[in-house]
This record gives sequence, C-alpha cells and structure tokens, in this order.
Amino acid sequence: MKEGIHPAEYRKVVFKDTSADYAILTRTCVETKDTIEWEDGETYPLYKLDISSASHPFYTGKQRIVDAAGRVERFRRRYGLKNPEETEEAQEGQEEKKEA
Repeated sequence: MKEGIHPAEYRKVVFKDTSADYAILTRTCVETKDTIEWEDGETYPLYKLDISSASHPFYTGKQRIVDAAGRVERFRRRYGLKNPEETEEAQEGQEEKKEA
C-alpha cells in the first residue's frame, strides 16, 4: 500500500438509517457534526443514512412506493405531452420527415 494516503486514526461512529430506525456502531474516518448517545451510555458522532440493508427493498423484500407518477406527469408537462399516444404520433411524424 502507498504510504501517507490512509488515515492514521479511525474513530467509532454511529451510522443510523433514518427511514428504518436502524443504527450500527463501527469504526470509520467520516466527518460528522451530529452526536448520539449509544446503548453503552457513551456519546458518539452520528452519520445519518437515507437507506441501508434494513430499509433497502432488495434485502427486506418490501417495495416502497415512490412518487413515480408525479415525475412522469412533470416530464409530460415540461415537454408538452398529454398522453403516451402523443409520443408515438410524434415519433411517426419524425420518421416521415426523414423519409421525405
């Protein structure tokens, strides 16, 4: 390994999945500003996670519903499309222009 590129000290940090209320204490060199009192009564730095193995659908087998419909509607409004048939008609029109 190269000299001088790895941290000299690792400290104990709590990683907490905010969506599943799951936390784990491990050693890392990540910088944090928040702290939390752990089960042993000690106070440790806290790193908040959006997703972990406790909340990821691959590991839990449960799918969270994501607002995909809102994203699709926003896309259609942005580009002036009202329904999927319009996109097919637009594609057919472009193909006809290319042939001409």
